Amino acid sequence: MDALLGTGPRRARDCLGAAGPRSSGRAARTPAAPWARFSAWLECVCVVTFDLELGQALELVYPNDFRLTDKEKSSICYLSFPDSHSGCLGDTQFSFRMRQCGGQRSPWHADDRHYNSRAPVALQREPAHYFGYVYFRQVKDRSVKRGYFQKSLVLVSRLPFVRLFQALLSLIAPEYFDKLAPCLEAVCSEIDQWPAPAPGQTLNLPVMGVVVQVRIPSRVDKSESSPPKQCDQENLLPAPMVLASVHELDLFRCFRPVLTHVQTLWELVLLGEPLLVLAPSPDVSSEMVLALTSCLQPLRFCCDFRPYFTIHDSEFKEFTTRTQAPPNVVLGVTNPFFIKTLQHWPHILRVGEPKMSGDFPKQVKLKKPSRLKTLDTKPGLYTAYTAHLHRDKALLKRLLKGVQKKRPSDVQSALLRRHLLELTQSFIIPLEHYMASLMPLQKSITPWKTPPQIRPFSQDDFLRSLEHAGPQLTCILKGDWLGLYRRFFKSPHFDGWYRQRHKEMALKLEALHLEAICEANIETWMKDKSEVEVVDLVLKLREKLVRAQGHQLPVKEATLQRAQLYIETVIGSLPKDLQAVLCPP
Repeated sequence: MDALLGTGPRRARDCLGAAGPRSSGRAARTPAAPWARFSAWLECVCVVTFDLELGQALELVYPNDFRLTDKEKSSICYLSFPDSHSGCLGDTQFSFRMRQCGGQRSPWHADDRHYNSRAPVALQREPAHYFGYVYFRQVKDRSVKRGYFQKSLVLVSRLPFVRLFQALLSLIAPEYFDKLAPCLEAVCSEIDQWPAPAPGQTLNLPVMGVVVQVRIPSRVDKSESSPPKQCDQENLLPAPMVLASVHELDLFRCFRPVLTHVQTLWELVLLGEPLLVLAPSPDVSSEMVLALTSCLQPLRFCCDFRPYFTIHDSEFKEFTTRTQAPPNVVLGVTNPFFIKTLQHWPHILRVGEPKMSGDFPKQVKLKKPSRLKTLDTKPGLYTAYTAHLHRDKALLKRLLKGVQKKRPSDVQSALLRRHLLELTQSFIIPLEHYMASLMPLQKSITPWKTPPQIRPFSQDDFLRSLEHAGPQLTCILKGDWLGLYRRFFKSPHFDGWYRQRHKEMALKLEALHLEAICEANIETWMKDKSEVEVVDLVLKLREKLVRAQGHQLPVKEATLQRAQLYIETVIGSLPKDLQAVLCPP
């Protein structure tokens, strides 16, 4: 294959191989090993080129000891190029998401729990999928047999930092494509010097002579996004490139053609409905899908989503089968063939080429699925779904006024994002209040008895509570809220939300029980207890202590220290032979 690739890519490969031998396999890396810091941000960097005999081919993977399965390599190759229907000339940036196929993950991801415990749910590391961030270039080149230079630089990561990695690619890719020089190793070495992603902190990330300044949001942040503090720039020369967000897209630009249907789309996403997005190019497709999945913040998006998907994907049959109901997935595609293949899907959004004129953009129409044409499908939202909530006309008026006044797109996006955030919060707050009422009272938690159970969630009781504590308290929108909740109960998002909240409450209950034990007089309790009961207490206290430290229970450090002191006190009261059993040398 080297002979087909030409001298430039071969030079790059030679240079990348010059870093010296590395231990093979993902499992070889430990936090102190080479590329451990790199791995906190990226899995690998790939270059995909077009080979006359092979089609899309993986030219290199860096670091070169990173192992991808054959299925993962094939997916990256196909997902890194626009399909033939897109006709993307020049430079195009887009993203994809693909399933990991590599079996057990590597141990250097052991700090996932620490990062995920502090990051908002939407920014946590993916446990079973990779994100691919692509910079594709297609330009005329007479020196190539096909007449075109076609190559993609791809950053593979488990972090959903689309804005950050797009900005990084815009710095790296033009340099790499123009010079075909061995600059990737230098860039990767710079990334390997970056501090680890730390929610709540402003980070300065140097790359190619530029300092990219970002702030990764924390789960304790207020709802509004907070850009990096400007004061951090004083001692930096040259002045840093400040990113207002690591992940937020220009929501207004993404939703321009569907603004009149934003609430309907919000409902479809909330209910986890199968939704096909057919767009003219991978960048439009991926941005629309990512915009849709961001609509539910601060609620975790619990369904599958693919910003860009092709007919060559290994999961094509899984998603297109008619032997079972369509999966809960938001699927972004550019090949019109999907209209025919997935015409049994209940919701299809067809968007056209983006037009950034000064006027309010032409809105796609709501159309019945029966009007779907397999070949010449016009833009529209093809669905039989009827929205439960009335449209917010005041929002549309404010956005229209913003267009007329030439309000900046980021301000329009902030309006739209706030509307969707408040809508989601109004929907979730009654659920949160009802769930909190299922928690046992603190006075019912006693030190020497098993703590009471969290009461079961009753859908009927919750629906009855809406009359006095429903979304009408925080949202002016009218409509069939009860009907929306009833459908929500059947969705993956309710299941995901309930499991997470129940887990958090169970950990809180365990923490309260441990605190109750530590506040009790243990010497008084031991007076009339047998050795068997005392040993049983030691074992249970140790188990609770391990769980408190391992699961990061919401308990104070003083409580953990007191629990350890209790264990030592109890063991000290036992005969020497039992002490030797409980505390072996």
